Amino acid sequence: MNEIYLVILAFLLSLAIFDLMVGVANDAVNFLGPAVGAKVAKFRTVLIVAAIGILIGASTSSGMMDISRHGILQPSYYTFEEVVCVFLAVSATDIIIMDIFNTLGLPTSTTVSMVFGLFGGSTALAISKLWDGAHTFGQLIHTEKALQVIMAIFLSVAIAFVFGFVVMWIVRTIFTFEYKKHLRYSVALYGGVGLTSIFYFLLVNGLKGSHLLSDLGIEQSFITDNQWKIVGVAFVIFTVLMQILHLFKVNIFRVVVIFGTFALAMAFAGNDLVNFIGVPLAGLESYVSFVNSGASDAGSYYMTVLDGPSQLPGGPTFYLIGAGIVMTIALFTSKKAHKVVETSINLSRQDDSDEVFSSSKLARQTVRGALNATNFVTRIIPTGFKTWVGRRFNTENAEVGQGVAFDLVRASVNLVLAGLLIAVGTTLKLPLSTTYVAFMVAMGSSLADRAWGRESAVYRITGVISVVGGWFITAGAAFLISFLIATLNHIGGIFAMVGVIGIVILVVWNNNRSLKKKKE
Repeated sequence: MNEIYLVILAFLLSLAIFDLMVGVANDAVNFLGPAVGAKVAKFRTVLIVAAIGILIGASTSSGMMDISRHGILQPSYYTFEEVVCVFLAVSATDIIIMDIFNTLGLPTSTTVSMVFGLFGGSTALAISKLWDGAHTFGQLIHTEKALQVIMAIFLSVAIAFVFGFVVMWIVRTIFTFEYKKHLRYSVALYGGVGLTSIFYFLLVNGLKGSHLLSDLGIEQSFITDNQWKIVGVAFVIFTVLMQILHLFKVNIFRVVVIFGTFALAMAFAGNDLVNFIGVPLAGLESYVSFVNSGASDAGSYYMTVLDGPSQLPGGPTFYLIGAGIVMTIALFTSKKAHKVVETSINLSRQDDSDEVFSSSKLARQTVRGALNATNFVTRIIPTGFKTWVGRRFNTENAEVGQGVAFDLVRASVNLVLAGLLIAVGTTLKLPLSTTYVAFMVAMGSSLADRAWGRESAVYRITGVISVVGGWFITAGAAFLISFLIATLNHIGGIFAMVGVIGIVILVVWNNNRSLKKKKE
């Protein structure tokens, strides 16, 4: 009867491949939106740059895999049969939620789906263990770590919005909307700071602790001991290089956007790859441990193997690079990705256009409150300062090309800042939502850029509320669905698990058929 677990494992690995493709379709907006919105290059060129970033980021993301292995549940208290119940529930929930949101063309969070799915499935099994009185909830679930991860995810919404607003306001004050007239002394420094920041967090901190360094024969202590020297040298090199390129009439903002697209795609793969393959790989490691142990009863073999370092056959790097290749193929072939990108760009574009969302009472009240607060602040600000700021933010002569949603200055801020915030989260091994960070940075920067006028503000705030509301729905739905599926798996055993596999296949097939009919 234990052979059925091999079938379930094969299904989990198949789901991982499908989840990679579905997840990339949803999360492509995070790293494609700024470059596509500013039309920095041909769409295929942007895709190639993003693909390179994904491949490198995937190969350095092994440290994040611990979240799915023992970040939420305490595996030493769960048997192989029980972790299979949880892992199948999480994978099924993630696929269903992601495919529904992609079909609707709304960005949601794969991180939230995975974390709350794990929390819901683990809670279902934990409750069943509490009846005997031998365990406490804190023993079965890493409540402190779970709370830390959940708080990091939702705090990233506010942090990203505030940072996006503040940084964009400062940068726009420096360059104005006629940015090509204010490049002589500041553009090289701006490019040097942006590229150095991305280089430090993604290529220095991002590599620290990964298997790639050891595979290349580089001691990790070398980077730790010399990181500030590396940063200093990189800043000088990048600043001088930017100045030379500027003298040769190269658009520095375009360089920053291209490099930022690469960096954000790399951060996305490094941080979010665990959402797609973390659970299936944890299931694979559990199965290998169970088989190698020679145990015959899946209900009595405990998963202490998941508490220690990964023992995947062949090492984690092989699987990570394979996942990166699948994500790259999905990036080039996905049609749903274009629809999700369009939604985010429309909410942050500089000019007025046909709004995707309608007005709402909450949006009108928010705009009214913001106008009252603005009027109060402007009364206490000196007139001279207000006049100077007004000139810096004059949009009448904005250098925005035909059909461009926003200029290269905002695109560069969105990419560099989002990449920095996500990379910091990856370094701290906190699975920040790439979607949350990238989307809210874009919303904060568009607000600072005065892209939300009196006419369009209510519609765009309604759109933001709809997207953010969808994220909270994702959290609740992931917890509840995973809880119910895990409970069903635990009570019904193998037969229930086979039934869940059939339901997932049916739901995905039906959603794709509905999308095809809608297009026709």
